[in-house]
Order: sequence, then C-alpha cells, then structure tokens
Amino acid sequence: MDSNLWLVVGLGNPGPGYAGNRHNIGQMVVSELASRMSAPFKSGRGNSLVAEGRIDDARLVLAKPLSFMNLSGGPTSSLLMYYKLDASRLIVVHDELDIPFDTLRLKIGGGNGGHNGIRDIAAALGTPDFIRVRVGIGRPPGRQDAASFVLKDFASAERASLPSLISEAADAVELIAAQGLTAAQLKYHTKSE
Repeated sequence: MDSNLWLVVGLGNPGPGYAGNRHNIGQMVVSELASRMSAPFKSGRGNSLVAEGRIDDARLVLAKPLSFMNLSGGPTSSLLMYYKLDASRLIVVHDELDIPFDTLRLKIGGGNGGHNGIRDIAAALGTPDFIRVRVGIGRPPGRQDAASFVLKDFASAERASLPSLISEAADAVELIAAQGLTAAQLKYHTKSE
C-alpha cells in the first residue's frame, strides 16, 4: 500500500440536474481539487469518474461516484479494492445538515447522522472508520422537508460565499493528506471559536 496515496470521494448525485444542489457539495469540492492538480476526470473503475494527481508529496485519487448518493458504498468499496487501500486512506467529502452553512467539521468514524451516502459507504466497507470532511449546509428553513432541501440549489445569499467554502474544504483535504487529520482539525475546528 502506497503510504502517500489517498482516495478522496466527493458525494453527490449524477447528472447536470443535480450539479448545483446542496447535496452535491462533495462533488464540487473534488472538482476544485482536480482543477488545482490540472487533473481531468475520466471514466474509472467502480462506476465513478476519477482524476489522479499530486499535491506536494501526497498522491490523490479523486472520485465522483456515478451512482445516486444513497448507493455510494459500492463505487467507494470498488475503488478502495482497485487501489489496494483500506478505509484509513479514505476521505469522504459530503454535505452536513447539522452544521451551519459555511462551516467545516472533520472527523473519523462515528454515526452517519441520517446521511444515507455515509450509511451506505460504512455498510459496504464494514466499518464507519474513514475520514469525513463535513461541509455545513445548515438546516432547512421553517418546516421544509430535509430531503427536498438538500436537493435544491444553494440560495443566492449562499452562492456568494460558496466559492470560498468549496476552496476551504479543498484546503482541508490537502492538509489531511499532507499532515494528517489532527493537524487539519486543529486548524479548522479552532478557526471560528
């Protein structure tokens, strides 16, 4: 196993109709990382679009599963097997309702918080112990259903700060790959406190 190799999976739903949805923030972040590495996405193993490149000493395999969010486990598991990695070398970037918009939280393991993509990956891998870059999208306003909220595009007020949120989440992935989760948590969890 290459100790500098990481699989970074950006969760979302396939197709242009979902591209700007809150639920697709994970794919937006891996697109930013691919752009930084000048690495084009290509059809890859495990029903995913894959881009490979380097950031400093770390080699990153970026993946956007072509399955729907709730079926992210199969593509993720397939890519880990192909690259001969275990769950400790997996970083999953996803939206998080329970974190305020424009906030990042990083963790390894734990529950899925009702996130079906995370639930499916943990089930497919047989462990919840992988790194998660949780990108806050906030709770839906009023009585709006959470399921319909995540499938809507970001509001115009949110879109103004969305590029910096995506960039910051990409920075967090790079820091995890370069210096580890603890260093990234120290930077991003103490920033706003």
